[in-house]
Amino acid sequence: MKPTLQRQRYDVLIKDALYEMSSKKLRTFLTLLGMIFGVGAVIAMLNIGEGAEREALKLIDSMGVNNIIINAREFNNDELVEIREDSLGLTQGDVAAAANTLPFVEDSSASKIIKTFAIYSDYAKSDAQVLGVTLRYFKHANLRLASGRFLQAQDEQRLAQVAILGADTATELFPGIADPVGQFVKVNQVWLNVVGVLTAPPGNQNEFQGVKIGGDRYSIFVPLATSLKKFAHDTLASELDSIKLRIQEGQNPVVAAKAVTHLMQMRHNAVQDYDIVIPAELLAQQKQTQQIFNIVMACVAGISLLVGGIGIMNIMLANVLERTTEIGLLRAVGATQQDIRLQFLAESFTISVLGGLLGIVFGLALSEIIGFYSQWAVSWSLTAIILSLSICMIVGVGFGVFPAIKASKLNPIEALHSD
Repeated sequence: MKPTLQRQRYDVLIKDALYEMSSKKLRTFLTLLGMIFGVGAVIAMLNIGEGAEREALKLIDSMGVNNIIINAREFNNDELVEIREDSLGLTQGDVAAAANTLPFVEDSSASKIIKTFAIYSDYAKSDAQVLGVTLRYFKHANLRLASGRFLQAQDEQRLAQVAILGADTATELFPGIADPVGQFVKVNQVWLNVVGVLTAPPGNQNEFQGVKIGGDRYSIFVPLATSLKKFAHDTLASELDSIKLRIQEGQNPVVAAKAVTHLMQMRHNAVQDYDIVIPAELLAQQKQTQQIFNIVMACVAGISLLVGGIGIMNIMLANVLERTTEIGLLRAVGATQQDIRLQFLAESFTISVLGGLLGIVFGLALSEIIGFYSQWAVSWSLTAIILSLSICMIVGVGFGVFPAIKASKLNPIEALHSD
């Protein structure tokens, strides 16, 4: 019976708090704004941060966390003439040397960009990127098939004129066709039979931490041997544009990259005509940047909540002054100091909860609006909602303690004669 009476008592306190808030709508609304903006800022910050982190993980996954990537640098013709006296650029020999001499390299792949002047099907044209790739390229880039098959060893051996389309390229070249496998695409003067279509990889970015990651959604892939034999290339261009080395699980990628760098320096006569990218290191940099962003935004959101808490204290102190006679009357009819404290704490708690709930709605809407206009990834975080609401309630009650104590310590006789 006792818990039921206590629950009824709390229900009465909450109802009285809501009545008091409704009787001063403008003042209550202005007080709520601080909590709404504070909670909204916390939720929007954490949602955007969560989305950015997930997007980064997806992009890193497409690069391969256990990969070391070697990309050919771009030079003008005059520079290339001088460089080619000492280095041939990236070649298949580099791939073989890394696989045969570095014990931590368990797999490898390579790609070559084909210069194009015309890409079309019987239905449409395209400006997609065309790549000659080795068989393991798709595994290292974590690409998956929507239909058809991947490239096979016999395609390389026979210099087969076959192609695999990225998701966006397939849609562009074959509008209205559910499965383009078996159709033909003409790249420059070479007809290619479509043998596979890739699923759309996660994310829309083709660059991460300043590093290009390919843009596989809008690409056409052909066997590397076919690309080298049946498409024209600049005489001074390197044989390959990119090499991916898959290192063993547990191997420190930074240490492995140093060994790869040493090997490349020897093979290229110390000519720096390549760049080495370590996806794992990029991920660490992204996490550090995200952590700094979260700290800064948390400070801004914390200040907003602090301002909201001060607003609650201000309105509660004003209520104490305005309701001095009421407090004296309550004390005169038997209300204890604890009853008065609970009444005012219930009002500050109600304001904070209401402000927190409205702040959640505002924060979710704000994060979606920011994501829509900035094209940032946004992900809803249940942790953010629970955390922000909890902090909001703590702030509300904490800033309501002093006014509640002040109200409970008023002298009943002086309070009754305050008017």
